[in-house]
Amino acid sequence: MFKKLAIGAAFALALTPAASFAAGGGDQHIEDFAFSFEGPFGTYDQNQLQRGLQIYTEVCAACHGLKQVPIRTLSDEGGVGMDEAQVRAYAAENFTVFDPELDDDREARPTDHFPGSGLESAPDLSLMAKARAGFHGPAGLGINQLFKGIGGPEYIASLLTGYTGKEKEEAGAVLYENTAFPGGWISMAPPLADEQVEFRDGHANDLHHLSEDVTAFLMWTAEPKMMARKQAGFVGVLFLTVLSVMLYLTNKRLWAPVKGKKTS
Repeated sequence: MFKKLAIGAAFALALTPAASFAAGGGDQHIEDFAFSFEGPFGTYDQNQLQRGLQIYTEVCAACHGLKQVPIRTLSDEGGVGMDEAQVRAYAAENFTVFDPELDDDREARPTDHFPGSGLESAPDLSLMAKARAGFHGPAGLGINQLFKGIGGPEYIASLLTGYTGKEKEEAGAVLYENTAFPGGWISMAPPLADEQVEFRDGHANDLHHLSEDVTAFLMWTAEPKMMARKQAGFVGVLFLTVLSVMLYLTNKRLWAPVKGKKTS
């Protein structure tokens, strides 16, 4: 049984270079970005998440929502890294919510969720990184999820950087050519551009880096407990490894007298 599994794994690894990755299907060009959170030991880059939050707030929030994400989670461990006072200030400065008790809008609080999308045609981004992941990783096979990520972030970043500048009108709507979008044409105009957002730390703000930063933040909104899950998984594997070794040694010791006897 073990021999068959080993042969199967080796065969899958041998096919990896020739495999293709297409999140969402169709003839697409998906770039393999090197995100810090990929792999079994990857972690979120807190500074990158903070930049991504800034990009979302200043650019994406005008159309797209994050209705599945409580604002208070911005202070959770392993995430954006804001303290409670910063979260309260952020919520109050950037969002308003309708309060049925007041029958009016009020400033958002940490206990509220991010608002939903402002446009009916603009999808909510809460689970976008997972919805676009599929079962395959950037190199095409499921086994690559363990080493290179689940594919959703690569799709989002490639979509943001995949505009060619070509446009066409179809059925009264303007479409934009995008090498990462299924079918090659998308109704969303290019949302990001070089130097569109200024960072306080002076970090690079070209299109490529902006796309990476906001994609990392969107991955966090979809998997806010990823670090805890990876830690629990590592502890579980370590425990099972130690237990397996102990069971092997115990079994060997118990059967040693029997195996050592010579039959006449």
